[in-house]
Amino acid sequence: MNIYVIMKRTFDTEEKIVIKNGKIDNSGAEFIINPYDEYAIEEAIQLRDEHGGNVSVITVGEEEAEKELRTALAMGADQAVLINSENIEEIDPFTTATLLAAYLEKQEYDLILGGNVAVDGGTGQVGPRVAEILGIPQLTTITNLEVANGKATIVRDFEGEEETVEVSLPVLVTAQQGLNEPRYPSLPGIMKAKKKPLDIIDFDDLDIDEDDIEAKTTRIEVVLPKAKQAGKVIEGEPQSQVKELVSLLMSEAKVI
Repeated sequence: MNIYVIMKRTFDTEEKIVIKNGKIDNSGAEFIINPYDEYAIEEAIQLRDEHGGNVSVITVGEEEAEKELRTALAMGADQAVLINSENIEEIDPFTTATLLAAYLEKQEYDLILGGNVAVDGGTGQVGPRVAEILGIPQLTTITNLEVANGKATIVRDFEGEEETVEVSLPVLVTAQQGLNEPRYPSLPGIMKAKKKPLDIIDFDDLDIDEDDIEAKTTRIEVVLPKAKQAGKVIEGEPQSQVKELVSLLMSEAKVI
């Protein structure tokens, strides 16, 4: 099986976001593989180990993303591809998906995996957009995946319920928490990752016009959420607590 995993480099989930001059300041910040993409990478490796084949991890980003790609290689992926976006002024999910699809449409693939959402932007658009451009089926928020005889049997989270779908390959799926437990890179894996191929491609090499990847959205403003007020603990007997709670909801919270 030829399996591709689309990956994103995101802020470490423990990072405290700082905004300067209307932009996110990432100087000194730690970056990681988007956690949902780790589920996709792990699933790809397990499928490769079961059925044979090759796992390629691909991302759109600047040269710093090589670190996260090497981490994916250390987990067990066979090769990595970085589509260099350094010279692209504005990037949104449309831009990212168009670049990924331009590369993937020239490849042979049986399965494409990605994370359900990125923990920074949270749009959940890139995977479905890639599938739409490539003209292949897509399923999101999957929690189980089995492949046999050119078909995939997939269980997906569906508004708190489960939906089981059978689909012919190739297909694009996005991983939800619960699909698996991503492995940590081992020391031998880290050493092997240094020798695995990592290709860097400029978007000019994809035979795509700059106008075709122009972002469709414009960021108007970046702000931090308002600080939450401290909660209140209401003391006393249940009856008096209810009366005080209703009074606070009316006078302070003004929700009733």
